[in-house]
Amino acid sequence: MTSVRIDKWLWAARFFKTRALAARACDLGRILSNEQPAKPARNVRIGDLLRVTNDGGDFEVEVLLLGEVRGPASVAQTLYRETETSKELRQKAAAERKAMKQFEELPAGRPSKRDRRRIIHFRGRI
Repeated sequence: MTSVRIDKWLWAARFFKTRALAARACDLGRILSNEQPAKPARNVRIGDLLRVTNDGGDFEVEVLLLGEVRGPASVAQTLYRETETSKELRQKAAAERKAMKQFEELPAGRPSKRDRRRIIHFRGRI
């Protein structure tokens, strides 16, 4: 096996829960292969540099192995190597998110009737 579809590889490497989500991310331009937007059917080869943007953050990884089958996380982590700059940026972003939680104010009490109506309207139930 010399190449694998990028959506299969992203699913096997556990960047996305389903292949459909991986393909959707490709269509939205959240996956770059060697600094070019990647379509779901694009082939990934060993040595390719991928930039993946998902809910977990921004990853910049080098493809080490190819895989089409989703296995345990320990096996999935052997498929790629994350660059040092990517690790540093993700750790910095995580530290910023953690610091923001400390300064978040909690509401004083129960919401008023007006506040509850605004919440219901915001959630789209009306």
